[in-house]
Amino acid sequence: MKLVPLFDKVVLKQLVAEETTKSGIVLPGQAKEKPQQAEVIAVGPGGMVEGKEVVMQVKVGDQVIFSKYAGTEIKADNDEFIIVKQSDILAIIEK
Repeated sequence: MKLVPLFDKVVLKQLVAEETTKSGIVLPGQAKEKPQQAEVIAVGPGGMVEGKEVVMQVKVGDQVIFSKYAGTEIKADNDEFIIVKQSDILAIIEK
């Protein structure tokens, strides 16, 4: 299944939570907090949203940080994705 976001929406695939801490302690499944980092999988076209012109600032493949409680989680083809508004993306991670 291919997800095609509309307007100013962005499809994100959340990065995998760390299994161990920096000091080497292994975390059980419940203790792992989902990271707020994700990879951009698909980007909507932008355009007029609520009377304002929205230009998309992210592109497919970007690594981003997004708001903790933002978006809608969905499952497609046994993968989990989050659909957020572009305004819920806080930063692009540059390497």
